[in-house]
Amino acid sequence: MVKYVFVTGGVVSGLGKGITASSLGRLLKTRGYRVTMQKFDPYINVDPGTMNPIQHGEVFVTDDGTETDLDLGHYERFINESLDRNSNVTTGKIYQTVLNRERHGDYGGGTVQVIPHITNEIKDRFHKEKESDEVTISIIEIGGTVGDIESQPFLEAIRQFQVDIGRNNSVIIHVTLIPYLKASGELKTKPTQMSVKTLQSMGLWPDVIVCRSDLPIDESMREKIALFCNVRKDNVLQNLDARSLYEVPLMLEEEHLAQRVCECLGLPCPEPDLKAWMKLTEDFENPKYSVTIAIVGKYVALHDAYLSVVEALKHGGIANLTEVVIRWVDAENVSAGNAGKLLDGVNGIIVPGGFGSRGTEGKIATAGYARTHGIPYLGICLGMQLAIVEFARNVCGLADAASSELSPETKNPVIHILPEKENLEDIGGTLRLGSYPCVLKEGTRSYKLYGQSTITERHRHRYEVNNDYRDVLTEHGMVLSGMSPDKRIVEMIELSDHPFFVATQAHPEFKSRPDQPHPLFTGLIRAALMQKGVTCDENTL
Repeated sequence: MVKYVFVTGGVVSGLGKGITASSLGRLLKTRGYRVTMQKFDPYINVDPGTMNPIQHGEVFVTDDGTETDLDLGHYERFINESLDRNSNVTTGKIYQTVLNRERHGDYGGGTVQVIPHITNEIKDRFHKEKESDEVTISIIEIGGTVGDIESQPFLEAIRQFQVDIGRNNSVIIHVTLIPYLKASGELKTKPTQMSVKTLQSMGLWPDVIVCRSDLPIDESMREKIALFCNVRKDNVLQNLDARSLYEVPLMLEEEHLAQRVCECLGLPCPEPDLKAWMKLTEDFENPKYSVTIAIVGKYVALHDAYLSVVEALKHGGIANLTEVVIRWVDAENVSAGNAGKLLDGVNGIIVPGGFGSRGTEGKIATAGYARTHGIPYLGICLGMQLAIVEFARNVCGLADAASSELSPETKNPVIHILPEKENLEDIGGTLRLGSYPCVLKEGTRSYKLYGQSTITERHRHRYEVNNDYRDVLTEHGMVLSGMSPDKRIVEMIELSDHPFFVATQAHPEFKSRPDQPHPLFTGLIRAALMQKGVTCDENTL
């Protein structure tokens, strides 16, 4: 049996619908319910894979290789479940499917319309399971803001779907803003009233209203919202700003969000087991140590472009009772001449993934500074490739070493595209995407960090280490610490004569969880602590 929770947003975007949905998922899981999550995005792109991270934030990748919205990262981190291609649906995917069917003749020559063809396709994408006695709660977030023209087919599909499954099998949570007017010193409910009326005009009645506000909402205001929005006063909840994302589930538990949802769905609501979550939140907010980690990238104007990296650093910090202070460094501003100034005082460095040539020389200079100054370094995807370029140039003596992606005419393409990828023209969906196995070399730092020989990590890249240069790299001291099982692809490298210099083709940040931190990020934070003089167990590095 599947019960559905639809999460919509009102007044403005960026209110934290994804965090609210994720927090509810965690609260329901701690009560013993099976939970799955989906994001329905109104934009017409088929997926966010070709969108600029400055505009949309990071592209999150699932195990099965689907490029998705960043909210799926929140989902996975909060409910500790690996999601898949069914978990992120866009308007582009819906229309692409419907138009392909029309061209194939599946509609028998009939007129194809938003209703019923588009809305039927949306309904078909809502999570479904075979009949079972076990209750699964499917939490479905609708992107955008109520009133957006792009969202209308999704909201209409929900209206139809509620009729199909029965009103008591679904709940609508509306996340809205209660703005504070400084001049009059008042919180205003009118935007929420208008947002709910817009939702009601489409045949949807919210069961729970979650109010984002800078200040607490008193009982009289809850009564006012309940009266004008046709909901129970007990179902008007506040969601104030939190000290950390991981405190939000605890705050919403105090507001009885999960209890209200269970009541609306006719489900029992046992007491949750939140001890572990409370402990990690306490550790995060009360660290013993502090380290500064530089993230050197080209999308630093929008920190959400590296959201999972930031969260994985927090997880590594929690595991080490350490506050992680991030220094954002624009790779375009870094050179061999000023790297020391821009990176002075940092205890560790991350060069994350990216595409294109902009900022790459700065990333190469960063890797060189970390290598020559003993600064703990973690290279991710392009951060590994450019660390190899730097090593080839400055240690192996290959002065023009480069990636063929960035310098097609180079005589020493230490990074190149796999032969089977050379003739592909479309840039969407042509990457090496998703989970791939890697075999770690025993005795290496990577092997010690993971504690096992075979691992899997998620990938998102097109270019690989050129195998013609393996020998020259290893002869000069680079360790090829991780390989594909057939030994055809170099997956990880490290330097054994360095306090911590590890890099991977993969994106380990996608698999880190607050209560299950990723070993590479945990190791980087420990190395940063040691760089700062804090005693740590060297066997874990």
